[in-house]
Amino acid sequence: MRALIDEHPNLGVEPVLRELHIPSSTYYRWCQAEKEPCEHRRRDAELAEHIRKVYQDSGGIYGSPRVHAVLKREGVRVGRKRVERLMRQAGLAGISPRSGVPAASAGSNSWSGAWGWPARRFPPGYPTRVGGSRCGG
Repeated sequence: MRALIDEHPNLGVEPVLRELHIPSSTYYRWCQAEKEPCEHRRRDAELAEHIRKVYQDSGGIYGSPRVHAVLKREGVRVGRKRVERLMRQAGLAGISPRSGVPAASAGSNSWSGAWGWPARRFPPGYPTRVGGSRCGG
């Protein structure tokens, strides 16, 4: 919206907003939010710095549960999901205890890895036997 108004400075703000069917109060509130962020965003910025410090003090090992525990121990009142969100936005991630084992996720397309099923293909007409009996009967 700002780019359109900057592109046509001779039109003025009100006519452009009228053509776009945007209330002027929305535009001015948006401008105010750019200049002076709300309390929630200011608090997020402070928490992000605190989270980054805890993360760096751990040597980049702690994930969000441990970072949340440290913050709680230090007396910082913050929710677990807020810590998760701020760490994700900052690109901070803990180290998995099983780093050599690939994690199976719910979004993964690899059923064989997720459930330990054999990843082999059988030729057409191959009998479907498991343990010597027919499947399903």
